[in-house]
Amino acid sequence: MKKIINPERESWNQLLQRPTQTVENIEKTVNQIFKDVQRQGDKAISKYTSMFDGVELKNLAVSKSEIESAASRVPENLKRAIQVAKNNIEAFHQAQKTDRVEVETVKGVQCWQEKRPIQKVGLYIPGGTAPLFSSVLMLAIPAKIAGCENIVLCSPPNKQGQLADEILYTAQICGVTNVIKVGGIQAIAGLTFGTETIPQVYKIFGPGNQFVTVAKQLATKFGVAIDMPAGPSELLVVADDSANAVYVASDLLSQAEHGVDSQVILVSTSKTLIEAVEVEINKQISVLPRKAIAEKAIDNSRLIYVEDDATALQLINAYAPEHFIICCENEDFYVNGTINAGSVFIGNYTPESAGDYASGTNHTLPTNGFSRAYSGVNLDSFNKSITFQKISEEGIKNIGPAIELMAGAEGLQAHKNAVTLRLNDLTN
Repeated sequence: MKKIINPERESWNQLLQRPTQTVENIEKTVNQIFKDVQRQGDKAISKYTSMFDGVELKNLAVSKSEIESAASRVPENLKRAIQVAKNNIEAFHQAQKTDRVEVETVKGVQCWQEKRPIQKVGLYIPGGTAPLFSSVLMLAIPAKIAGCENIVLCSPPNKQGQLADEILYTAQICGVTNVIKVGGIQAIAGLTFGTETIPQVYKIFGPGNQFVTVAKQLATKFGVAIDMPAGPSELLVVADDSANAVYVASDLLSQAEHGVDSQVILVSTSKTLIEAVEVEINKQISVLPRKAIAEKAIDNSRLIYVEDDATALQLINAYAPEHFIICCENEDFYVNGTINAGSVFIGNYTPESAGDYASGTNHTLPTNGFSRAYSGVNLDSFNKSITFQKISEEGIKNIGPAIELMAGAEGLQAHKNAVTLRLNDLTN
C-alpha cells in the first residue's frame, strides 16, 4: 500500500481517486450489447453468455427441480448460518416499515402519504470469483417484506452452466419468483427489455463490476429505475493508537479480496499504528486463498497519516466511502461528523464482515463517492410513496382564492378556472 504523510489538501482529489476505468471505455460495449438484446432477446443473451462465461445453455431459467436439488446439497451448518443472517436482516428491515402519514393542512384539506410496493424487481447477484449468496438475502428479503409481486434473480453461470447451490437455496427460502442463469451486461439488458425467458422489471438492484454499473445506468434511459450506481467494493478505516492493528489489517484485507479493482484506505493519526498495520497486512495476505486478487487491490490502496481528527474527518467525508470503520478513542466525534458514507461500523469488535453477512444492515451500498447523494438499499428502495388528498367544500373555499391568484400569476387560466367554477357553484 502506498504510504502518504500529511497530504496537502490540494492533492486530496488525486489521492482519493478510485482505480476504475473511465465510462467512455465501457459505454461502447454496453450500448452494443443492449441493442443486441433489445432486437434478438434470448438469442443475444445466449451469445454473450457463451462469449463471456464460456458456456452454452439450452435453458436460461432455473427449474424448480434444480433449485430443490441444489438446496439438498447445502450443508446443514451453512443453512443454519444463513437462517441466522436471514432472521437479523428481516428484523432490521421489518422495523423500517412506516405508518400512513396524514395531516389536515387547513380545515377541509386532507393530505396523506402511503407506501406501495414496486411490482416487478430484478436482483443482480454477482457470481464470478465469488458467488455472493449473501446478496440474495440483502435484496430478496426487503423485496418480500415490501410486498413486491415478481422478484426476478439473475446471476452468471459457471463453466458447467450452473449457479452456486447456496445462491439457489437462499433464493428459495427468500421467496424469489424467477431465477435466471445470466450475468453481466446482458443480464441487465434482459431485465430492462424483457426477453422470451427474462421478465421485464421496473427496477434493478444489486452490486456488480464496472460493466454492470454502467449497464444499470444505461437501463435508466429506457425507463427502468436502479437502486444506485454500485461498483467495485471499497473500505475506509480511521484508527488511532486505541485500535488493534491485527483487526484493522484483517478488515482492510476483507475488502481487498473482493476484486482487483477494489480499494481500501487507512486514515490514522498514529504513525506507529500505520507501521503495525502494514506489517500485519503483509503477514495476513500471505496465507489468503485469494492472495493474488488481494495483492492487486492493495496496489490501489493507501495508508494515510494526518495530524488530527478534524483533518481526518474532512478527508473521509471528501472520499465518501462505501464502508467506513471507526476505531478511535474519540469515536463520537467521527460518528456525529460523518456526512458521506454508505454504512458505518464502530469499534474494535465491529468488523465490516458483520454488515456483509449477518448483523442485519444491508450490504448493497453506494460506491465510487456516490454516498454523497445515495443511500444504501433499504426497505423504502422497494416502495413508492404515493400522496393522496381529499378536499371538502369548506376546504376549497379556504385554499381556492390562493390557487386562483397563483394560477393567474403564472398565466395558466385553465388551472384558475378549475377552481373558480367550483367556488362559483358554492356561492350561488
